[in-house]
Amino acid sequence: MELIKTIAWICVLFFAFTSCKPEHYQYKTTPYELQQPSYFPSKNNIPADNPMTEEGVALGRKLFYDPRLSGRDGTDGIRSCSSCHHKANNFDFGGSAGLHHAVMPLVNLAWNRTGLGWNGGVATLEDMVLAAATSPAEINADTNQVVKYLQKTDDYPDLFYKAFGSRNITFVNIEHAIAQFVRSLVSADSKFDRYLLGEEELTEDELAGYELFCTEDGADCFHCHGGGGLALMTTNLFYNNGLDDEFNDPEDRSAVTGSHWDRGAYKAPTLRNIAVSSPYMHDGRFTTLDEVIDFYSEGVKDSENINPLMHHVMDGGVQLTDLEKAQLKAFLNTLTDDKFLNNSEHSKP
Repeated sequence: MELIKTIAWICVLFFAFTSCKPEHYQYKTTPYELQQPSYFPSKNNIPADNPMTEEGVALGRKLFYDPRLSGRDGTDGIRSCSSCHHKANNFDFGGSAGLHHAVMPLVNLAWNRTGLGWNGGVATLEDMVLAAATSPAEINADTNQVVKYLQKTDDYPDLFYKAFGSRNITFVNIEHAIAQFVRSLVSADSKFDRYLLGEEELTEDELAGYELFCTEDGADCFHCHGGGGLALMTTNLFYNNGLDDEFNDPEDRSAVTGSHWDRGAYKAPTLRNIAVSSPYMHDGRFTTLDEVIDFYSEGVKDSENINPLMHHVMDGGVQLTDLEKAQLKAFLNTLTDDKFLNNSEHSKP
């Protein structure tokens, strides 16, 4: 009898101990394998304190589409990240936000190492989440209210535990999760990608447009949009490209550097999926690719701030023929990645 009692007590103590184990004993994440084609840059911007995990990306995806991020005083809210970053538009925004067209397309940002936004004023994706969440022109969140609100939901505490090992929600972990999801948005399966890999041929017009893109006496695009061996389709650097000859935007690159010579300069956006990323330029002044090509052909304005890489400014642009314009557009259309744009893993869960 005494032996039975002893065994019973051992069982009671065992189950009491295991049921009260600290959460971190059960917490285990699955590393996320970031798609990184061989011709992409070798270095990315994933920080040591926010490694990508399957659980973190899944949580970030849910938060990205959740209008409760804009809730105040216990209300559900009406805006989410996806309100301004539409999946079908290259996670871009088909409208205007304040002085600027929008935060730039959320594609291949895991390889952006020069700051975010049109002026590069935000250092990391984590910081960008906070900036967008608290901006009155964007989500306009009260971060303390958002945390309290999500903490009371049935699902989020467990999802944060799976991603970060704690059911106590913090806005820092909200930033980390959404940043992980954004880093997972990799576009690398356009017709041009398949051409680079030797899997598909370009048409005669597309090849002619490619040659125009890559030559100074052609369309001369590659200096600003040739980063990463043409993989990223941007250098992620900042240029005054001759849109204007007078500058009154308080949020251009000079707002970050303090340099007069950066007046009218903005980041060169990626050209990946450019055909579905209308409108164009920092202020959305052009609605079609034809308008953009016409501008670079004969609409460039000279000023003391023009970037030296705008080699044809004295001619007003590169002066393309109608045929060359059509060929350049044909090449730009090869940068559309339908697989990325239709990927269900990027949709609202």
